[in-house]
Amino acid sequence: MRKIKATIEELNKLNKGTLMEQLHIEYVEVGDGYIKAKMPVSERTKQPAGILHGGATLALAETVAGLGSAVIVDLNEYEVRGSQISANHVGTAHTGWVFAEASLIHRGKNTHVWNIDIKDENNRMLSTARLTNFLIRKK
Repeated sequence: MRKIKATIEELNKLNKGTLMEQLHIEYVEVGDGYIKAKMPVSERTKQPAGILHGGATLALAETVAGLGSAVIVDLNEYEVRGSQISANHVGTAHTGWVFAEASLIHRGKNTHVWNIDIKDENNRMLSTARLTNFLIRKK
């Protein structure tokens, strides 16, 4: 396994034309086993009640954990695929930015397990998620 050598700017350019671009997700920090990204609470990410949509929150969680696995495997040899995600939403946000911090808690040969905490600008917990990625060897 290897560390990716791309810059934050290069990684953010990969979001062009994707769900991440639609939700305005931006990577903030990338390291070996750690990813941080932000997403605005806006008309694109709110539910009709005017609060952050749980689905947008899960899209943010899956985005950071997916990138986290992608940057530590050799993508010439492996594909990264989300296998399972679960979350608990424990707070709400109406405005501002939310921040997802993903930490790798299991680095196996065939799976990665990530813990993702999503907080508001005041560091108040909004959601916590657990995600498993499959690492599939290319043929």
